[in-house]
Amino acid sequence: MGGIGILLVQMEEKGKMDNQLRKTLLDQGRQAKKASRQLAVAPTTVKDQALLDMADALEAGSREIFAANRLDLEQGEKQGLTAALLERLMLDEKRIKDMAQGLREIAALPDPIGEVLGISKRPNGLDVGRVRTPIGVIGIIYESRPNVTADAAALCVKAGNSILLRGGEEALNSNRVIARIIADAAVRAGLPDGAIQLVDSEDREAAVIMMKMNDYLDVLIPRGGKGLKKAVLENASVPVIMTGMGNCHVYVDQYADLDKALPIILNAKVQRPSVCNAAETLLVHEQVADEFLPKAIAELQQAGVEIHGCQRTQQIVADIVAAQEADWDEEYLDLILAVKIVDSLEEAIDHINTHGTGHSEAIISENYSQVRHFLASVDAAAVYANASTRFTDGNVFGFGAEIGISTQKLHARGPMGLPELTTTKFIIYGDGHIR
Repeated sequence: MGGIGILLVQMEEKGKMDNQLRKTLLDQGRQAKKASRQLAVAPTTVKDQALLDMADALEAGSREIFAANRLDLEQGEKQGLTAALLERLMLDEKRIKDMAQGLREIAALPDPIGEVLGISKRPNGLDVGRVRTPIGVIGIIYESRPNVTADAAALCVKAGNSILLRGGEEALNSNRVIARIIADAAVRAGLPDGAIQLVDSEDREAAVIMMKMNDYLDVLIPRGGKGLKKAVLENASVPVIMTGMGNCHVYVDQYADLDKALPIILNAKVQRPSVCNAAETLLVHEQVADEFLPKAIAELQQAGVEIHGCQRTQQIVADIVAAQEADWDEEYLDLILAVKIVDSLEEAIDHINTHGTGHSEAIISENYSQVRHFLASVDAAAVYANASTRFTDGNVFGFGAEIGISTQKLHARGPMGLPELTTTKFIIYGDGHIR
């Protein structure tokens, strides 16, 4: 068989595989839709018991999870994943316990379903009210972090939604085991089969198919980098809530307490560089740059951070990489930090609003007016004064776990806890009313 013949056979085989994948996903979608109708009216006690049983099952199955995770880590190393991505992928005993504890904490939260958001009597005698209801079927596409499998499933269950999970291929072995363990526990506790499902495929076409499953998915939530975001924006016809992109900044103002500023930027960059609320750019006012930058950069470098500095920064500290224009838009998710000297608060705000992703931004300043102006003018889901950006987290904010950090403005913004995984409907009580 010639080269063209081989190519045609390969194309035919690929077409068959794509058709089978599409059929599998549509079957999962139908099952999830059916399960969502049962979940919508599931008693709180049943949902909470399912979450507690899921937590116990995770801890009981920890050895199986570790074995699967080791396979993912070995494959990731062979594929050349960065240290930061391997850190996100890795599961240890503490992370399993944290996952289980997260499920128990979600079980302890108030059930949002059925909450009455207001009711009033109209002049015609009708009682018109609004209540929280589940969204229905939620699809989530995410990368690297297998703990998301448990967190997202638990939040959706509590809010009465079924979920279709599509994790990254680098965590497929871990996700398979985690999803199976928690789905089986949920069914044993009385939740419908199909409430928690994993898309078990390494084929990226699976994500594209999900983006167009309008008949079955009520909303799609992508958690990942620029590539995933671009693919979703170009392909999705399902309603989308965009999350996760975090080009976060810390601005050290001319009125900053520099002793306070240094530990904040170290924490924001170094404490866990692979997550979306880690700082990626440091902006420093010119009036404090000469005093602050030598010490700050020395400590950052000592912590293993590679500095990409503007020309003015290079004039103060020579032993750094020259920043390129692309650095201002980069979400490194690694021990790399872009540094830029600015002439004013306004320049800092303009830089953040131009290059930021609307996630988390911070000002370090002791000047009340400067702080208020920054908080009011910066366009982001979370804006900090004299605190690290690392606090943007549903659990830290008191919501329990979150399904993601929404960087858009409609429906939800910031950490998405239980209320953000619901919608509302109007209920109207009459007594033979006609119009």
